Amino acid sequence: MMAMNEIMNYLDTLFPNPKCELNYNKDYELLIAVMLSAQTTDKRVNMVTKILFQKYPTLENLRQAPLDDLIEIIRPIGTFQRKAKNIKLIAEELLDKTNGVVPNDREFLESLSGVGRKTTNVVLSNLYGANVIAVDTHVSRVSKRLGLARSTDDVFVIEKKLTKKFPKEKLGRLHHQLVLFGRYYCKASNPDCEICQLTDICKEKKKEH
Repeated sequence: MMAMNEIMNYLDTLFPNPKCELNYNKDYELLIAVMLSAQTTDKRVNMVTKILFQKYPTLENLRQAPLDDLIEIIRPIGTFQRKAKNIKLIAEELLDKTNGVVPNDREFLESLSGVGRKTTNVVLSNLYGANVIAVDTHVSRVSKRLGLARSTDDVFVIEKKLTKKFPKEKLGRLHHQLVLFGRYYCKASNPDCEICQLTDICKEKKKEH
């Protein structure tokens, strides 16, 4: 438990007010932005969604948008053909089944095109304050380096382990902090180990000695 407290205290120091770095003004904009963020950066997603949501400001507009135009707008983020189809399908499902509202309903959200457990967790955490943790590449890497998970664990196993190790009411906040820590400090290559205060529990540092 001491290690958990050490991690939480350090992350609180680094990120006292952590939040999602994806830009959105409406609930469905967050859902679409998180779906688009798979295998790309939030920065790049923000670039394309700024254009996308200006040109198609409602779900109805997105549903009726020409697929070729959506592909062109989101081309910079990769896997754009599949993701463009997902945008239209998500808009259609929300309009047809929930009156355009992103519901607090895991089962429904996970049934949407391009939306898996990670995306659902991010959406439920940000829109409804759910105490859940979403495991992306940053959270996975940091968890393994800090010995919170094994190097062979998949994202679902990591999620279960983190949920068990940390206080439930801290999970939503911790998710953002781990993402930001992995993005700006504990990076995949050239991590800032020399200024990190968690090197005493870091598996990577121990390997070096």
